[in-house]
Amino acid sequence: MSVPVPGYPDGHQLLAGKNVLVTAAAGTGIGFATAKRCAEEGATVMISDIHERRLAEAAEKISEVSDKPVATHICNVTDNDQVTALIDAAASELGSIDVVVNNAGLGGYAKLVDMTDEQWDVVLDVTLGGTFRMTRAALRRMKDAGGGVIVNNSSVLGWRAQEGQAHYAAAKAGVMALTRCAAIEAAEFGVRVNAVAPSLAMHEFLEKVTPSGLLEDLTKREAFGRAAETWEVANVIVFLASDYSSYMTGEIIAVSAQHP
Repeated sequence: MSVPVPGYPDGHQLLAGKNVLVTAAAGTGIGFATAKRCAEEGATVMISDIHERRLAEAAEKISEVSDKPVATHICNVTDNDQVTALIDAAASELGSIDVVVNNAGLGGYAKLVDMTDEQWDVVLDVTLGGTFRMTRAALRRMKDAGGGVIVNNSSVLGWRAQEGQAHYAAAKAGVMALTRCAAIEAAEFGVRVNAVAPSLAMHEFLEKVTPSGLLEDLTKREAFGRAAETWEVANVIVFLASDYSSYMTGEIIAVSAQHP
C-alpha cells in the first residue's frame, strides 16, 4: 500500500528578506527543490553547480516562481579556490549571505571488496570534503557578519548500514560529525549549523547510480510505501534555514519514514 503524496504547500514567506546560497542546485534533486522552495518562501537565491548547462536550466525554472533574479555561479566543491570564489561571488551578488545549504554530494554503488581507492576518494572528497570546504568558507564570512545559518545534506546512511554504500555512508556520517563540531565552534559568533538526513528521495540522478531493483526494495521499507518527494526534504531544510529553528544547532533531523 502506498500513501498518496500530499499537496504541494504554499509559501508562507518564512525566508523573506534572507539571502540563500545553495550548492549543487541542478535541474532535479534535493538541491533544485531546496532552491525553489527557498525562492517560494521569499528568499533571494543564488545557486551553484559544476555543470553550466543544468545550472542555467535550474535558474530559469526557479525564476518562474520567484519575483527576484536567481544568480548562478559555477563551482567544483573539491577545489578550494573555486569554493572561496563562490562565497565571494555570493556576498557580492546578494549583498550578504544569510543561509548556505550544502547539497553537493556524490554517491555510487560498490561492494567494499571490489571498491577502488579512486571510488572511495572521490565520494569522500565531494561529499565530505566539499561540505567541509564550503562550511569553512561560509563560517569565515558569517563570523565577520555576526551571524548566519548553514544547513548540510547528510543521509540516514550515516546511521544505518546498506550494502554497497561504505564510501557514501562513511562520508555522510562524517557530514553529521562535521555539523555537530562546527555548530559548537560557530555558536559564539551567532551561526547555527544543522543537517537533514533523508532516507529515500526519488529523482532521476539517484536512479542512474543505483542498481536495478534496489530502489524498489528500499521503497518497500518506507512506512508510507513510497519515496519522499524532493520538496518534502526541502521543506525541512527551509525550516532549519528559517527563524522558526532559532534555538537549534548541531542537530541532525531525519527526513525519513523508513523502518529497519
